[in-house]
Amino acid sequence: MRLEDLDLRELLQFEPTGGILRFAGQRAVLLDAVALGLLRQQLIETLGLAGARAVLTRFGYALGRRTAETLRDAFPWDSEDDWRRAGGRFHRLQGLVLFEPVRHERPVADAPFAEALWHESFEAEQHLLHVGRSEEPVCWTLCGFASGYLSYGHGRAIYCLEERCRGKGDATCVMVGRPQEEWGAEAASQLSYYEKDCLDEALSRVTQALKSTERTLRAKRRELAQAEGEDDAKAILGRSPAMQRVRDLAERVAQVDSTILITGESGVGKEVLARFIHEHSARAAGPFVAINCGAVPESLLESELFGHARGSFTGAIQDRIGLFEAAQGGTLFLDELGEVPLSMQVKILRALQEREIRRVGESRNRPVDVRVLAATNRDLAADIQTGRFRQDLYYRLRVVEIRIPPLRERRDDILVLARQFLARSASRLRRKVSGLTPEAANLLLRYHWPGNVRELENTLERAVVLTRGSSIEPQDLPDELRGAAVSPVYTPGTLRSLEEVEREYILAVLEAVGGNKLKAAETLKIGTSTLFRKLKQYQGASGA
Repeated sequence: MRLEDLDLRELLQFEPTGGILRFAGQRAVLLDAVALGLLRQQLIETLGLAGARAVLTRFGYALGRRTAETLRDAFPWDSEDDWRRAGGRFHRLQGLVLFEPVRHERPVADAPFAEALWHESFEAEQHLLHVGRSEEPVCWTLCGFASGYLSYGHGRAIYCLEERCRGKGDATCVMVGRPQEEWGAEAASQLSYYEKDCLDEALSRVTQALKSTERTLRAKRRELAQAEGEDDAKAILGRSPAMQRVRDLAERVAQVDSTILITGESGVGKEVLARFIHEHSARAAGPFVAINCGAVPESLLESELFGHARGSFTGAIQDRIGLFEAAQGGTLFLDELGEVPLSMQVKILRALQEREIRRVGESRNRPVDVRVLAATNRDLAADIQTGRFRQDLYYRLRVVEIRIPPLRERRDDILVLARQFLARSASRLRRKVSGLTPEAANLLLRYHWPGNVRELENTLERAVVLTRGSSIEPQDLPDELRGAAVSPVYTPGTLRSLEEVEREYILAVLEAVGGNKLKAAETLKIGTSTLFRKLKQYQGASGA
């Protein structure tokens, strides 16, 4: 037999009466790729990456040696070379990977014993699906198989390692095989996984790593708390593509001292974004001072912003600094600036242009070093046309404008924000509430949220107060949520495809059930294989 004649239909025999599957005369079993992926996930969670790699590498090695032995005796080969090279073709026939040997047209110095491109590796696919992107190659079983097959076929130790791998973000997997003595010292740590006692060694390394982590944990606690606070700040803004663009823009403009105008409907989180900009700026060590201009009477607003001198008006019994001076060296956030009367707008414009203010009742100017962030839920361009807002102040404020979309336009953020608010409320109210039931999460996703993020936060606090269990149930939510119709999947000017809506909903349900894919499939009333196929499509689209 020649290598090209190797046919899976001739290798596999099935006995209908006995229900036994045989490969080249030996009993065999079929294993689902997803099941192998779930096993990998469990091994990693139980043994760590090193322990899981040791188990799967040794399994692959044993499988490769056994396959080589079986193929050698199963057919009368035309040449020994065909039998030795049959392992790559068997990889393809069994659906493990598409094997493409690399052949150099000219002799290459230090050329490896074996080299191949691996396309559509089942192992990289399952690792990405169940574990996520890795920092190291992940085709452990395939490398073990190739090593076992080549070692048996050539009667000496030949070990295969990956130079590139889709599991860590490369375009394709690249395998290189060399005799043991040709691998340099840099590969010693990876070759240890092929040793018989590699699992003990891997577990020992994991133990030592855990002990080292425990020793340094106290010293790192402050740094970890700071990093966690930063992650929370990013999470509270949202993780949808729209809010990622908002956050990216905010991080860029935070590095300069330009005035920024933040626009959006009431309750979308304009002050949260303003604080985010302040905390990522060079002024983070200074104060952050906020004022809702629409909540201060016109007669008091000037004194509130600029301060006043003693005796300047009835009740002014002592000198008082204003918010411009209180924010010295930091950031002043002027919320609802669109509600400020025209007479005050001109004074704010002067303060921004001249970087100085004059207290009520004084005749001298005071310099101020403050960055101003302004926000409004009004259409200031329309207010200019009607004479309600000064055009010069508008352009002075709008050096950079950041629009925060309403919550109904970024539904990917609903559950992310809901869990943040739930955790905060549960901690503050000292309630042992850990999450949302799938039914409650579905109601949150269906509601149109006219009050935006502020309404969502209040809803979760109310639910934490009322719930009698450890999870938020539908009955813990307000009547308007339980009776809400399905929210429209579009808003004017933002039409989306059916595929996009389906993807958004499937991912939201998956998140609502804590990543449990079997439960998500049951909730969605679709087969598990259908769910895995769709998740693979989404993953491929995001990586394209």
